[in-house]
Amino acid sequence: MADDLSAVAHFLYEAGTLKHTKRSGWWMAGVRDPESVAEHAWRTSLIASIIAKLEGADPARAAFLAVWHDSQETRTGDVNYLGKKYGTEADPQAVTADQTAGMPEVLASTVRDLIAEYEARESPEAVCARDADKLECMLQGIEYKAQGYENAQRWIDNSRGRLVTETGRRLADELLSQGSLDWLRAALGEKPA
Repeated sequence: MADDLSAVAHFLYEAGTLKHTKRSGWWMAGVRDPESVAEHAWRTSLIASIIAKLEGADPARAAFLAVWHDSQETRTGDVNYLGKKYGTEADPQAVTADQTAGMPEVLASTVRDLIAEYEARESPEAVCARDADKLECMLQGIEYKAQGYENAQRWIDNSRGRLVTETGRRLADELLSQGSLDWLRAALGEKPA
């Protein structure tokens, strides 16, 4: 390969910082050690593929969008909704352009196009990926509430209210009707609690 991959290598190290970048909104709910941005993006991409498949969109594309949706937070950190009230939000497309500078153009343009598509919220896959982002936040809130963080209810309610796809709303209702360990009981053949 003739292209210089040094910028790609830099980005891969940079992307690793998302494993240590905490989702800061959860601190307001009292969560001492919230999930990382990388953990959030992983489950969001799974959810995006599920929603997209059930909505008739391309599940691989939706997952691709979702896995990259917070990649700019390597540079901006995770700015929660309250923080956004006091500062101008960094443009995700501008951050992505900086992150991909020097990469082979075939890769850089792909990543820039992904972020532009996600931010435009127009394609079926972007809509599914955005719903997945909200549904993952709701699901995380349910799990934190089960751990005793009662203030997570605000995140559960707000996230549920922002869902737009029929599948996202139906899945949210199903998640709300179950306990966070019902899956384990079912896998072990136990009766629901």
